[in-house]
Amino acid sequence: MAEDRGLDLVIVSPNQEPPVAKILDYGKYKYEIEKRAKESKKKQHTIDIKEVKVRYKIDVHDYNVKINSIKKFLASGNKVKIVVMLRGREMQHNHLAYDLANRFLADLEGEKFTIERKPSMDGRNVITILAP
Repeated sequence: MAEDRGLDLVIVSPNQEPPVAKILDYGKYKYEIEKRAKESKKKQHTIDIKEVKVRYKIDVHDYNVKINSIKKFLASGNKVKIVVMLRGREMQHNHLAYDLANRFLADLEGEKFTIERKPSMDGRNVITILAP
Protein backbone atom coordinates (compact mmCIF):
# COMPACT_ATOMS: atom_id res chain seq x y z
CA MET A 1 0.00 0.00 0.00
CA ALA A 2 2.88 2.37 0.84
CA GLU A 3 4.62 1.75 -2.48
CA ASP A 4 1.38 2.37 -4.39
CA ARG A 5 1.05 5.82 -2.77
CA GLY A 6 4.76 6.65 -3.14
CA LEU A 7 5.23 6.87 0.65
CA ASP A 8 7.22 4.99 3.30
CA LEU A 9 6.16 2.42 5.91
CA VAL A 10 7.48 3.74 9.26
CA ILE A 11 7.42 1.65 12.47
CA VAL A 12 6.27 4.10 15.17
CA SER A 13 6.49 1.90 18.28
CA PRO A 14 8.35 -1.38 17.77
CA ASN A 15 8.10 -2.50 21.43
CA GLN A 16 4.35 -3.17 21.31
CA GLU A 17 2.79 -6.47 20.25
CA PRO A 18 2.03 -6.22 17.32
CA PRO A 19 4.36 -3.32 16.30
CA VAL A 20 2.60 -0.12 15.25
CA ALA A 21 3.45 1.18 11.78
CA LYS A 22 2.24 4.19 9.73
CA ILE A 23 2.26 4.98 6.06
CA LEU A 24 3.79 8.44 5.65
CA ASP A 25 6.60 10.46 4.08
CA TYR A 26 9.72 9.56 6.12
CA GLY A 27 11.59 12.79 5.31
CA LYS A 28 8.70 14.92 6.56
CA TYR A 29 8.34 12.71 9.67
CA LYS A 30 12.05 13.06 10.51
CA TYR A 31 11.88 16.85 10.00
CA GLU A 32 8.90 17.16 12.40
CA ILE A 33 10.72 15.17 15.10
CA GLU A 34 13.84 17.35 14.80
CA LYS A 35 11.70 20.50 14.88
CA ARG A 36 9.94 19.39 18.10
CA ALA A 37 13.30 18.48 19.72
CA LYS A 38 14.77 21.88 18.80
CA GLU A 39 11.70 23.70 20.17
CA SER A 40 11.80 21.86 23.50
CA LYS A 41 15.54 22.54 23.81
CA LYS A 42 14.94 26.24 23.21
CA LYS A 43 12.51 26.45 26.15
CA GLN A 44 14.93 24.86 28.63
CA HIS A 45 16.78 27.07 31.12
CA THR A 46 20.05 25.84 32.55
CA ILE A 47 20.75 26.98 36.08
CA ASP A 48 24.11 28.69 36.39
CA ILE A 49 25.93 29.64 39.56
CA LYS A 50 26.69 33.37 39.45
CA GLU A 51 29.48 34.49 41.76
CA VAL A 52 29.58 37.83 43.56
CA LYS A 53 32.95 38.62 45.16
CA VAL A 54 33.33 41.38 47.74
CA ARG A 55 35.73 42.44 50.49
CA TYR A 56 34.43 43.16 53.96
CA LYS A 57 35.49 46.85 53.64
CA ILE A 58 32.92 47.47 50.85
CA ASP A 59 31.51 50.97 50.37
CA VAL A 60 27.76 51.74 50.51
CA HIS A 61 27.27 52.36 46.78
CA ASP A 62 29.27 49.26 45.80
CA TYR A 63 27.21 47.24 48.28
CA ASN A 64 23.96 48.48 46.71
CA VAL A 65 25.21 47.60 43.21
CA LYS A 66 26.03 44.07 44.39
CA ILE A 67 22.59 43.72 46.02
CA ASN A 68 20.90 44.76 42.75
CA SER A 69 22.97 42.29 40.72
CA ILE A 70 22.11 39.48 43.17
CA LYS A 71 18.39 40.33 42.84
CA LYS A 72 18.73 40.26 39.04
CA PHE A 73 20.48 36.87 39.12
CA LEU A 74 17.84 35.37 41.43
CA ALA A 75 15.00 36.78 39.30
CA SER A 76 16.45 35.15 36.17
CA GLY A 77 16.53 31.77 37.96
CA ASN A 78 20.25 31.41 38.66
CA LYS A 79 21.95 30.40 41.89
CA VAL A 80 24.16 33.03 43.53
CA LYS A 81 27.41 32.38 45.39
CA ILE A 82 28.41 35.29 47.64
CA VAL A 83 32.13 35.27 48.44
CA VAL A 84 33.56 37.66 51.06
CA MET A 85 37.32 37.60 50.49
CA LEU A 86 39.87 38.00 53.28
CA ARG A 87 43.55 38.74 52.64
CA GLY A 88 46.54 38.67 54.95
CA ARG A 89 45.81 40.08 58.40
CA GLU A 90 42.13 40.42 57.57
CA MET A 91 41.81 36.76 58.63
CA GLN A 92 41.90 38.00 62.25
CA HIS A 93 38.66 39.91 61.58
CA ASN A 94 36.64 37.12 60.01
CA HIS A 95 33.67 38.06 62.21
CA LEU A 96 33.32 41.20 60.03
CA ALA A 97 33.08 38.99 56.94
CA TYR A 98 30.37 36.90 58.61
CA ASP A 99 28.52 40.12 59.52
CA LEU A 100 28.66 41.27 55.89
CA ALA A 101 27.36 37.92 54.59
CA ASN A 102 24.50 38.03 57.10
CA ARG A 103 23.80 41.65 56.09
CA PHE A 104 23.41 40.49 52.47
CA LEU A 105 20.90 37.86 53.61
CA ALA A 106 19.00 40.40 55.73
CA ASP A 107 18.78 42.96 52.91
CA LEU A 108 17.55 40.33 50.45
CA GLU A 109 14.76 39.27 52.81
CA GLY A 110 11.94 40.42 50.47
CA GLU A 111 13.22 38.30 47.56
CA LYS A 112 12.12 34.73 46.99
CA PHE A 113 15.16 32.52 47.60
CA THR A 114 16.38 29.70 49.78
CA ILE A 115 19.69 29.58 51.58
CA GLU A 116 21.46 26.54 50.15
CA ARG A 117 24.59 27.09 52.23
CA LYS A 118 24.77 29.34 55.29
CA PRO A 119 27.79 31.66 55.68
CA SER A 120 30.83 29.53 56.42
CA MET A 121 34.61 29.70 56.08
CA ASP A 122 36.14 28.06 53.03
CA GLY A 123 39.88 28.66 53.10
CA ARG A 124 40.37 32.45 53.26
CA ASN A 125 36.79 33.26 52.18
CA VAL A 126 33.37 33.35 53.78
CA ILE A 127 30.92 31.76 51.35
CA THR A 128 27.13 31.54 51.20
CA ILE A 129 25.01 30.11 48.36
CA LEU A 130 21.47 31.23 47.52
CA ALA A 131 19.03 29.42 45.22
CA PRO A 132 15.91 30.97 43.63
